[in-house]
Amino acid sequence: MHGNLTALLITSFIVLTVVLIGFIAGRDKANRSSVEEWSVGGRRFGPLLVWLLVGADLYTAYTFLGLTSTAYSSGSIAFFAIPYTIIAFFISYFYLPKLWEVSKKHKLTTLADYAKERFDSKFLSLLIAIVGVLMLIPYIDLQLAGIQDTLTVAGTGFINIKVVVIVSFLLVAFYTFFSGIKGPTYTAIIKDILVWVIMLFLVVSIPIIHFGGWGSMIDKLVVESPELLTIPTSGPKGIPWFVTASLVSGLALFMWAHAATGVFTAKNADTLRKNAIYLPFYNIVLILVVFLGFAAFHVLPEGSDPRFALLNLIQVSYGGVVQGLAYSTIALASLIPCSIMAIGASNLFANNIYRDFINPKVKPAKLTMITRSMVFVVIGLALIFGMVFPTALVSLQLLGVSGMVQIFPAIVFSLFWRNQTKEATIIGLIVGLIVTFTVYTTGNTFGIYEGFWGLLANVLVLVILNPVFVKNIKDKSNPIIDQLFSKQQRSEIKKGA
Repeated sequence: MHGNLTALLITSFIVLTVVLIGFIAGRDKANRSSVEEWSVGGRRFGPLLVWLLVGADLYTAYTFLGLTSTAYSSGSIAFFAIPYTIIAFFISYFYLPKLWEVSKKHKLTTLADYAKERFDSKFLSLLIAIVGVLMLIPYIDLQLAGIQDTLTVAGTGFINIKVVVIVSFLLVAFYTFFSGIKGPTYTAIIKDILVWVIMLFLVVSIPIIHFGGWGSMIDKLVVESPELLTIPTSGPKGIPWFVTASLVSGLALFMWAHAATGVFTAKNADTLRKNAIYLPFYNIVLILVVFLGFAAFHVLPEGSDPRFALLNLIQVSYGGVVQGLAYSTIALASLIPCSIMAIGASNLFANNIYRDFINPKVKPAKLTMITRSMVFVVIGLALIFGMVFPTALVSLQLLGVSGMVQIFPAIVFSLFWRNQTKEATIIGLIVGLIVTFTVYTTGNTFGIYEGFWGLLANVLVLVILNPVFVKNIKDKSNPIIDQLFSKQQRSEIKKGA
C-alpha cells in the first residue's frame, strides 16, 4: 500500500514536538549533575509520574504491534500478556518497596549495584550487568522495528524509511544524553494520553466500521474463526506454554534495566505500592487491542503480513488525520521506551563494568559523562544489530525474557533470605543461563517456555548448594544485610524471649 502524506506530516509533527519537549525537560543543568540525577531523577517522582513512566516503559510499540500480530496469526495465545503483567504487578507490591528503600539509603541506581553491595561480589554484579545489557539490545531493536514499520506504512513513496529511522533514533539519543530520565518522563505524559485516547478510539470504532458493532464482530469470530478464540491444549504453544510464559515474563518484568530505572525514580516506597495497584489498569487497553488482531484477520486480504496487521488495519479504516494520530502514538511508543532502555543499559555499563572493573578510581563527574555518552553506543549498536538481523528480533527478545528472569533469585530472594550465599547464587545464575540457551538452541522445550526450564534449574542449584557455602556467611554482615534483616532478627529474638 502507498503511504498517506497527511498521516506522515501529522506523525512527523507530533514526534518532533515531543522530542523538543524532551530537550526542554532537561534544560536545568542539575539534571546532568550526577549519575543519580541523570538516571533516576534524584528519586523525586510521585505516584502519577512513576505510573506514567513505568507505563511508558513497559507498554511499548512492540506491545501493541506484537499483540495484534500474534492475535492475527495465532489467536488467543496473545492473551498471555494479560496474566503476566498481573503477576508482575502483584508480586512487585511485596519486593519493590524493600528494594527501593535499600537503593535510596545506599544510592544504588541499578540492580547490579544492589547485587554487588548485598553479596559483596563484583563478579555477580558484572554477570547481572552483562546479562542486562545484552538482553536489552534486541529489545531496543524492537522499538526500532516499531517506528520503521510505522513509517513504512505512513511514508512509502514519500521518504527514505531507513534514513528517517536513523535520524529519529539519533534525536532520541541526543535528548536522552541531554535530559536524562526527565526527558522520557515528561514526554511519557503525552505518549500515555495518546495511548489511552487513540487506542480506545480504535477499539470502539473499528468494530463499528467493519462489522456494525462489537456484538456483530464477536458473532462473526465465533462462527467463522472459532480457532482464534481458544488456546491449544497441546503443541509448541499450548496451555503449558501459556502458563509458563505468563509466569516467567511476570517474574522477569522488573528485572529489566529500564523497568528498574523507573522504579528507582520513585520518591518513596508507598509510590511503588500504589503503582502495583494501579498499573494493571493498562490491561484494559491490552485486552481490547488483542481483539483488533482478530478484526484484522477478517478485514485484511488473506496472506497479509501479520507484522503490519494493526498498521494496515488503521490504514484501511480511516482517513489521513486519524491515521496520523494513530501512527504518531505508535511511533512515540517506540521512541520513549527506547530512551529509558538506553538509560538503563548505559547505567549498567558505566557503573558496573567501567567503574567496577576498568577504572575504579574514576571521578564522579567523569563517570556521569561516560554514563550519558554510552547512550550513543547503546542506540548505535541497536541500529546496526537491527539492520543486520531484522528477522531475528522477536525471537531474541523472547529469549531475552528467559535470560532476564535468571537474575530474579539473586535480586528478589535475597531481599527476604538472609543466609543466601553469593557462591550458590552465582552458580545458579550461570546454570540457569546455560540451560535456557541450550533449550532455546536445541528447540527441546516440551511445550514449556524456555526460561522456565532455566529458572527451575537456577532455583534448584541455589537451594541445593546454599547449605554447602552458608557457613561462610553466618557470622558476616554488611550495611544492606543489616538494613534488610536487623529488625526481623530483633523481632524473632523478642518472640523467642
